[in-house]
Amino acid sequence: MTTNSMPDYLSVPASDLGKGTPVRVRVLGDMAALGRDAAEAMRQEIVDAHAAGHGATLIVPVGPVDQFPILAAMINEERIDCRGVVLINMDEYLTDDDRYVPHDHPLSFRGFMDRLFYGRLDPALAPPPEHRVFPDPQDPEAVSRLIESRGGVDACFGGIGINGHFAFNEPPPPGTSMSVEEFAALPTRVVSLACETRTINSVTVGGELAVIPRRAVTVGAKECLGARRLRLYANRPWQSAVVRRALHGPITAACPASLMRLHPDAVLTVADYVAQPPNIMLR
Repeated sequence: MTTNSMPDYLSVPASDLGKGTPVRVRVLGDMAALGRDAAEAMRQEIVDAHAAGHGATLIVPVGPVDQFPILAAMINEERIDCRGVVLINMDEYLTDDDRYVPHDHPLSFRGFMDRLFYGRLDPALAPPPEHRVFPDPQDPEAVSRLIESRGGVDACFGGIGINGHFAFNEPPPPGTSMSVEEFAALPTRVVSLACETRTINSVTVGGELAVIPRRAVTVGAKECLGARRLRLYANRPWQSAVVRRALHGPITAACPASLMRLHPDAVLTVADYVAQPPNIMLR
């Protein structure tokens, strides 16, 4: 149903976000509050897995970005042994010939993780280099082999893109039909980034679209949705509409994040300003 050509889900009030769906929605304060919450959630996964006698296996994003320096400080201060922990970063930008962008590229997720997380950890506590995993564009299947060897993923953390993507699992291109089941089965792979993704990501570089790579490698919807727990975060003002579409629009490959409603343990945490309905004014 729509009103005046606008989807009904855009008018869902903050108090009703997630109502009628299996997704638990949490509304926190500002961007800093979400960063600390994500860090605490990752820390708890690590501690709980250690108590259960195994190292945690987590799929993690670079964006939202605020959690990693906080998590590094927690690990150091509390002396949390992470040598058995495996962190699988969900994506990385590629060059036009499908190689990783250079480590020192300002947009390199590998460089970011080394600067703001791994490089801040006490080496005696840090995951060894072989446990710091990025999907390999030359061997995408390595991620699924690793996950199988680890007995599955404890939790997948992530954000939601402006077109509803999670990781770089973009919606099917215009004119392409794909069922929810087909999309959910997509594995780790190399992808071309949607124009919407490149445009919104260019905000981080002052709006210079030419700087944003056109290709990426991403952990698949299959691996993300196969995690025992799914924990998504939304901390950008422009996410007010897409979280409503994901929660209250149709479940469809055209909005990949809507598939979180099919997960048995999904939580979406949003900033208080994201929880507010988008301010749409026609002039």
